[in-house]
Amino acid sequence: MTKSGTNGAGLAPIALFAYKRPDEVRQVLEALQANHLAADSELYIFSDGPRSPADADKVEAVRAVLDTATGFRAVHRQYAETNNGLAKSIITNVTALLEKYRSVIVLEDDLLTSPNFLDYMNQCLQRYQGNPRVFSITGYSFPIDRPISYLADAYAFPRTGSWGWATWSDRWQQADWAVSDYAAFRADPVRQQQFNQGGSDRVRMLRRQQEGEINSWAIRWCYSQFKAGGFTIYPTESKIQNIGFSTESTNTNVFNRYRTRLDTGAQRTFMLPDNIEPTAYYTRQIQHQFSLRVRLFNRLKTYAGLR
Repeated sequence: MTKSGTNGAGLAPIALFAYKRPDEVRQVLEALQANHLAADSELYIFSDGPRSPADADKVEAVRAVLDTATGFRAVHRQYAETNNGLAKSIITNVTALLEKYRSVIVLEDDLLTSPNFLDYMNQCLQRYQGNPRVFSITGYSFPIDRPISYLADAYAFPRTGSWGWATWSDRWQQADWAVSDYAAFRADPVRQQQFNQGGSDRVRMLRRQQEGEINSWAIRWCYSQFKAGGFTIYPTESKIQNIGFSTESTNTNVFNRYRTRLDTGAQRTFMLPDNIEPTAYYTRQIQHQFSLRVRLFNRLKTYAGLR
């Protein structure tokens, strides 16, 4: 089957994954509908089934909200009868979409988008489609002040982003979900040190994944990008705000250290860098955010109940 690059309007399709948070998913849909390119974009909705009978009412409430989704070129809904879990749901359904399309934009039910999110994501997908060094695009960025001398509206860093992201089918096909070389990686301290250049938490997260402590598609995707020597393109102004830090989220934390400045959405054309190499400034800023010292400090804030 020949893959379509876009939905027919020149834009990548959007995949939205939802579970059991009706209030959050309502906000997410409203923000996405307010995007400049919403009416020209095709939306695929994937609603997971309840993990237990206690979740059934909330899942139904979410689906009642999802049934009202309008304002897009087309809306496709897939409601699972059983619970697949986020990792399986994303891997399975993104794979299916990328068998039909060359690229896809992915959102979860706790991610508010700026009005220019779809502009930014589609421009990045088109700009870097032919550059195999760019593995993925993310719409989220920490609230990092842009230097006056830095003119581009995006930067590269060797860590994937899972909050409002996009990729192409040929990159997704490189993912090793089984992490088949994990034994060799664990025996190689140099490779572990290199992997942690994208954040001091990565080796530990991958270990927890492989030992069954967590079930994360994201760390496996991150490791696949690392093995390919790829980069993720980040915006200088975040197009995503995560509102999911509550007891209802799949991955929750009391202290939201990821709160950021959401782009106002006025800008619709972006200056994207030709040079796909991490800049010293942004590398320092992100490595600081994922440093052991900062992570421990934020954990103390969590235990103290601070936001």
